[in-house]
Amino acid sequence: MEGDNLVKVETLQGSTSSAIGGYRFYERIFFAALSRMQRGSLRILFPDGEQRYLGDPNSSEASEFHHAIIQVKDRRFFKRLVLYGDIGLAESYMDGDWDTDDIRAIICWFLLNVEEAPSVSGSQKSFLHLAFMNLGNRLLHLFRSNSLRGSKKNIVEHYDLGNEFYKKFLDPSMTYSCAYFQEMDRSLEEAQIAKIENLCKKLRLKSSDHLLEIGTGWGAFSTYAASKYGCKVTSYTISEEQYKFAVEKIKSMGLEDRIEVRLKDYRKVEGSYDKIVTVEMLEAVGHEYFEDFFSMCNRVLKKDGLMAHQIITCPDPRYDSFRKGIDFIQKHIFPGSLLPSIARINQAVNRTSDMFLFELEDIGRNYDKTLMSWQKGFEENLFSIRDMGYSESFIRKWRYYFSYCAAAFYMRNISVVQVVYTRPNNRGLNPL
Repeated sequence: MEGDNLVKVETLQGSTSSAIGGYRFYERIFFAALSRMQRGSLRILFPDGEQRYLGDPNSSEASEFHHAIIQVKDRRFFKRLVLYGDIGLAESYMDGDWDTDDIRAIICWFLLNVEEAPSVSGSQKSFLHLAFMNLGNRLLHLFRSNSLRGSKKNIVEHYDLGNEFYKKFLDPSMTYSCAYFQEMDRSLEEAQIAKIENLCKKLRLKSSDHLLEIGTGWGAFSTYAASKYGCKVTSYTISEEQYKFAVEKIKSMGLEDRIEVRLKDYRKVEGSYDKIVTVEMLEAVGHEYFEDFFSMCNRVLKKDGLMAHQIITCPDPRYDSFRKGIDFIQKHIFPGSLLPSIARINQAVNRTSDMFLFELEDIGRNYDKTLMSWQKGFEENLFSIRDMGYSESFIRKWRYYFSYCAAAFYMRNISVVQVVYTRPNNRGLNPL
């Protein structure tokens, strides 16, 4: 027995040494591939106490978010990042291969060097092996099409995690989109109400209006618009969890005579409307279906109507690379999603209607603070989230998600806009 145990120990040690040796191969590739990323600095701390730097610790572009630290817990981290890029970085964090005190700083550092980062979504650099290894992820994304059936499945994966889960980090209005911290001392709830009010003003809402909302959420926009402006609202959603929540909220507020929620896809919209609104819904439409969406809008919007959309956008020049790639968000958070560019939205509107872009306001600088507020609420409720049965990997995934997105908005890699479209000769357009 003792001899057998000795053989097993030696075999285990040999396999461990072999694995470490294999991972060192990927370490060399990792440092070679990222050696041109010289803006800011990234410090890598190894399990044995060794440390190495990428970039310049004394960079003139230094800021709190451009000096990042990764504590490697398992050397397979290097293999996963080399083979799978930003998805590998995220998944290795979810599995505990590395840790840090500030995920946002790490993502900011990669984005600061995005033009030299072969592993970052939207980068102009790429490695053949990285493109090949990510083929499986891209195919998975392609199979998550936003067809009539696919859209329902994609929405369920994210929004039907349970209303109680989202209550742990959203404000009391249950608004899950960029807030409007125009006055920086606003609370999250105040900033969310300000965002809704801003859109209502852009729509020139009045009591005689019939408003079409695509994407009900948990009912914050429709209940605010109906309560304050006295308008009629018809809202469409394909999330059963949100549908149930919104219907109960509307009933509790006594607004059943003004708001109707329909559990249907936007392709099934019926009726005629004075105004149309969406709040961060267009990201779930997909490249192939933008024309379908705006064709529907053109069909149901009255002649002198207005439509307003709050949209998370990517830069116009990077739209094709975003469209053809896949990132952590698309694989793990919002299946089937795609950030449109302003140019792509305008193209779809122009192809399907005679509407034109009337107003645009970029509010992207507000999303970093919104996401950090959500993360604060998430961290403050970790014990109860764990009690709900969510795994440590799930918790790390959401922690990464909040910081990943916050970094992208902070660095202006992506943004959020509120846009208004109308038709020519709209005589109802009075000054705000």
